[in-house]
Amino acid sequence: MRIGVWFVVRDPSVLWLDSRKAVVPRLHFAMRPIWKGSISFGLVYIPVAVYPATREEKLSFRQLRSSDLSPIRYKKVAEADSKEVTPDEIVKGFEYEKGRYVVLKDEDFAKVKIESTHSIDITDFVDVEQVDPKFFYKPYFLEPQKGGEKAYGLLHKALSKTAKIGIAKVVISNREHLAAVKPDGLFLILELMHFAHEILSAEELKNGPDKEIGEKELKMAEALIDSMAGAWEPEKYRDEYRTAIRELIEQKAQNKEVIGNAPAPRPATNVVDLVKVLQESLNRNQTLSKRKPVSAPSTSALVKQRRRRAA
Repeated sequence: MRIGVWFVVRDPSVLWLDSRKAVVPRLHFAMRPIWKGSISFGLVYIPVAVYPATREEKLSFRQLRSSDLSPIRYKKVAEADSKEVTPDEIVKGFEYEKGRYVVLKDEDFAKVKIESTHSIDITDFVDVEQVDPKFFYKPYFLEPQKGGEKAYGLLHKALSKTAKIGIAKVVISNREHLAAVKPDGLFLILELMHFAHEILSAEELKNGPDKEIGEKELKMAEALIDSMAGAWEPEKYRDEYRTAIRELIEQKAQNKEVIGNAPAPRPATNVVDLVKVLQESLNRNQTLSKRKPVSAPSTSALVKQRRRRAA
């Protein structure tokens, strides 16, 4: 029988600290839709469900009182008299002038009816290469619902053939978003986008690249890039800092002594030694590439290749 206790680190992948004080990952539950509605373009309506396509796994630490490790909690108090306010006393207000507010209730938000509240309304189709990558920031899976499979498949194939994406508006969590509908493997994804006024300009940056780059430096830099080039394999990249913190937590939970020193910061590359540093980097990568064993493609990589071919 496993005895579990809550741990002070709130991490989506850690739930138990078992009787041996070993951190045990919890099971992942099935995805649930966050929104249901339809994709609309022209007179076509496709019923879909929206599912998260990414998850954020981070270690979230509780604040504790040092003397007895009692968790710290916060109270909501009014500025006027510092008295605690209960949830049923709280309303939403917008400060239109200093100290003056307009209060909005749930029924007020319900009155704001726009077309995109119940549909992913595609208004334009554009070439994906025309859109600056900075506009995209959060993807969601789109799953066809009963009766919409054929129209869904038609839109997926048409977007794949034309190399275009659908630009749409959608309301999620009481906020209207600009979004793109894209083919991704066998499914469509909805990727939330920034509006144009939310994109900042790089003109505010003071330091720019040095335009006086020598031909020898450029060729060596290109050779170094070529020596490090390879296929995109996302599975091989890991959050090493998070893993190290998890190991540290487990060691401390088992009352083990933590041994280790912080690595020294890397010195900045001296401009005078740039060619030398490039050459040394190139030599090192060539040596490492000779030692690296040739590995077969992973199962997930093969599945993705088949999906791309099928699409």
